[in-house]
Amino acid sequence: MLSRALRSVVTQTLPADEIIVVDDGSSDGTLQILAEAYPSITKIRQANCGVSAARNRGIEAASGEWIAFLDSDDEWLPDKLMRQFSAVSVRPMPLVSHCDEIWIRRGVRVNPMNKHKKEGGWLFKKSIQLCAISPSSAFIHRTVFDGVGLFDEKLPACEDYDLWLRITSRFPVHYIGQNLVIKHGGHSDQLSSQYWGMDRFRIEALQKILACDHLQKDDWNAACKMLISKATIMANGARKRDKFLEAEKYEDLCRRYSQFV
Repeated sequence: MLSRALRSVVTQTLPADEIIVVDDGSSDGTLQILAEAYPSITKIRQANCGVSAARNRGIEAASGEWIAFLDSDDEWLPDKLMRQFSAVSVRPMPLVSHCDEIWIRRGVRVNPMNKHKKEGGWLFKKSIQLCAISPSSAFIHRTVFDGVGLFDEKLPACEDYDLWLRITSRFPVHYIGQNLVIKHGGHSDQLSSQYWGMDRFRIEALQKILACDHLQKDDWNAACKMLISKATIMANGARKRDKFLEAEKYEDLCRRYSQFV
């Protein structure tokens, strides 16, 4: 998968200024393979610390003005960087861009549901419902990270959901309505398949954003209602599994935030 991903980067019509691969504690000889096939690529190895730490290490090592991510199981179409760089080379300059993508599940192309339809503009209300931006489609000016921070390394999953909440609450998002990324899914080692109850982590992200003082009132109210909705689902699920302490924790969250809406 990594070789496929890298081929899609090195064959871009607009070459990347630098390519950084972060090896998050793999045990399959990744760095040795890369050293032979891609000697000019910057390679960073770290102990297994998770996807957030890996992406953060790459951001910190990058010297460019713009940051583009590519998960190792995805690939870019040849004009991805050229089209996104052209799109942000205007005044006023958008600081965040994303694009449409092709979805492949277990080798078969599938059509995303309507709720996954990509958009541009102020995406906070859409982002509290689901991840409105795919990391492999994102094109972000590095000053955005100065303002909102990096990926939260304490979150084992939904780290992108958390970051998009912080970004979309402060910045409008430019959208390119073209398929510039192929997103592969359905394989057993996907991060989203490794954790139960993913809403646990989304609730943490919602609590964090609600504690910020920069949200517009209607955005704050929308995030509060979403937290209550997700916490209610988690509480009901915990009670069905006789996890009463867990259920009480989420019920307490519901009571705490319900007084504000």
